[in-house]
Amino acid sequence: MHYISISFTHKNTDISIREKLSFADESRKKEILRLLSANEKIIESMVLSTCNRVEVFAYVADIKECVRHILNSISILTLVPYEALELRADIYENDGAIHHLFAVASSLDSLVIGETQIAGQLKEAFKFAYDNGNCGDNISYAIHFGAKCASKIRAATTISKNPVSVSSVAVAKAKEIYGNLGGMSAVVVGAGQMSALACKHLIHSKVNVIIVNRDINRAKNLASELGELASVAEFSRLKELINRYQLIFSATGANEPIITDEIIESVEFNRYFFDIAVPRDIDLSYSDNISVYAVDDLESIVKSNLNLREEQAGVAYAIVGEMTAEFFKWRSSQNSTPAIKALRFKAKNIAELEIEKAIKKGYIKRCDENEARKLVHQVFKAFLHTPTMRLKDKNSDDILGVLEYLFDIKIDKIELKEEE
Repeated sequence: MHYISISFTHKNTDISIREKLSFADESRKKEILRLLSANEKIIESMVLSTCNRVEVFAYVADIKECVRHILNSISILTLVPYEALELRADIYENDGAIHHLFAVASSLDSLVIGETQIAGQLKEAFKFAYDNGNCGDNISYAIHFGAKCASKIRAATTISKNPVSVSSVAVAKAKEIYGNLGGMSAVVVGAGQMSALACKHLIHSKVNVIIVNRDINRAKNLASELGELASVAEFSRLKELINRYQLIFSATGANEPIITDEIIESVEFNRYFFDIAVPRDIDLSYSDNISVYAVDDLESIVKSNLNLREEQAGVAYAIVGEMTAEFFKWRSSQNSTPAIKALRFKAKNIAELEIEKAIKKGYIKRCDENEARKLVHQVFKAFLHTPTMRLKDKNSDDILGVLEYLFDIKIDKIELKEEE
């Protein structure tokens, strides 16, 4: 059995591809998981879909076949050609897949190094797959170790101090444009996590925030959490508001753009639209006094963030390497004991049968039975010493499978449990 990870991120795809690959919608996520589980060699699978990445993490019986099936399933559902997916995908296997998972969990592979959203997003993705019966023990403990890795990195480095998110980077870009944002007003479309973060950073800069959302009650709940600088407007007023104010931030879960040329009016002042959604919320033609910043356009600020954290990232990646080795050592140890027990039980049974045969045939006197048993058991103990030591040091599903086949034994592997 093998771990694999197939990754599409800001590193290998632009936003136009990533928005097609998005599985943020619950029904769409269920469908991709259904397609993945149709292949019996994909034992467990989960899908992580954020504004900057789409990841399929799986536990499989055949790497090549399952990679082909996963890419083909994504192609069928998203209509992105298989060849394009194969060309762009970063594919990790076994220890590489676990190392990548831990780096993702620790926010080392994020567009914004050290951002804190990814831990929650990863946990939600796992829970969704687990609740839908697509993953269990093997992925569960990989996620558990990933969380431990992230926690260890937070304790050992300052990489998540003053955390930065794509939302905060968007607000930082607005500050770069205007200098002081104090006293300005901004329209924030959406009331989810990304929008909430944008609101918090704007309010921290003394900006009056107007929250527009299809679900007005959700917008009101967010506004009540944010305080007096936050207000709410009906979604029907979207056109009016984006033509009145200079700053517009949008992060909805819509599958199609919600801000298009049809609702834009000509005004005399400059407007800056920050589209922090994937798929994109904003689709506008070129205009002299309108600037649109999508996720990928914020990379210059992200790079400065990366430079500031580069030294700490080196320490963090060392921890990821250590935790990857620890994970496989732990996995190995879980099944060494039942494997050793199964071998010794088989040896004991064979010894008892052969001693009884020897007595019946007169090779051994009944009075010498106990001494013969001690001798035979000592021989088997000496014979099994090296295999026992090596199994404790390293074993895998492949090695255990070979043992089961060669010695005709059944190894009761310890089942892994979901983290509470």
